[in-house]
Amino acid sequence: MPITVFLLFALVKSLIAIGILLSLVAYIQLAERKIVARIQNRLGPNRVGPFGLLQPLADTVKLLTKEDIMPSTAHKLLYLIAPAIAVTMALLPISIIPVGRDIHVLGYTTPLQITNINIGILFILAVTSLGVYGIVLAGWSSNSKYSFLGSLRGGSQMISYELALGLALVGPIMLAGTLDLRGIVEAQSHIWYVIPQIVAFFIYLTAAFAETNRSPFDLPEAEGELGAGYHTEYSSMKFAMFFLAEYINMITVSCIATLVFLGGWHGWVFGPGWLQAILPVFWFCLKAAFFLFLFIWVRGTLPRFRYDQLMGFGWKFLVPLALANVLVTSLVISLR
Repeated sequence: MPITVFLLFALVKSLIAIGILLSLVAYIQLAERKIVARIQNRLGPNRVGPFGLLQPLADTVKLLTKEDIMPSTAHKLLYLIAPAIAVTMALLPISIIPVGRDIHVLGYTTPLQITNINIGILFILAVTSLGVYGIVLAGWSSNSKYSFLGSLRGGSQMISYELALGLALVGPIMLAGTLDLRGIVEAQSHIWYVIPQIVAFFIYLTAAFAETNRSPFDLPEAEGELGAGYHTEYSSMKFAMFFLAEYINMITVSCIATLVFLGGWHGWVFGPGWLQAILPVFWFCLKAAFFLFLFIWVRGTLPRFRYDQLMGFGWKFLVPLALANVLVTSLVISLR
């Protein structure tokens, strides 16, 4: 493929991905409010538009027109950079996540991802681990004790559970024999890794909740103790950027779980050629949607951990269990 065509395809796919992603974040937030409302036996948003479907638009207008306040004692440069770091590090992994098989466009074959690199898992782990800088800088630069405590909690929590999350992915990587996301999916053409790696799957799932600061691991945003945590002093679109980063991270970890444990786009494919091209994308989206629903379901049902329980669970249970899973997986592979 000529370099100009490659760059054109990458640009078009980037614009499509960003558009879909921003729309998804808006309506995942709406779905969360409605599902949690049903769990709590109350009504969710239903006033703005039919069935409340225009509520995300109203929220966007509110955030755009809200007064933008900066604390007088804040470190202004870092205060402005922090939300940009958070949302940039959340967006980057989306660029290498494949959502289906290769397709043919204008006589060229192109993958359904912006770009493909053969160390995709390592790239995602490296980039997502940098997102903690946005949280830490936001709390510190605000010059607020509550924000600072929230950022310290967020930093220590993300570093702790990043280790368990990374170790949970080692088992499937050893079974697939590659770090390429497409290669890991193709290796699951006969059996999804959720079956032989069921322990790693639950470790990953638990660590993903903590990585994204979601309930019951939402200690950096414990409103009863910290106001709103590390972004207490942020308003308007700067607050919206943290909000956006959290939901994009949810989508990212859901996509990785789908690719690594649930066979990616593998599923029942039938019908004419055009349908066979669409169905893999449908199966991928359906599996990712299941994980997103799980995030919302858990938020509506489980209470928050204490902070000592949170850290103890990560270091004393999840990390040793993940190491044991890596050891057992390596023994099984070597005995084969």
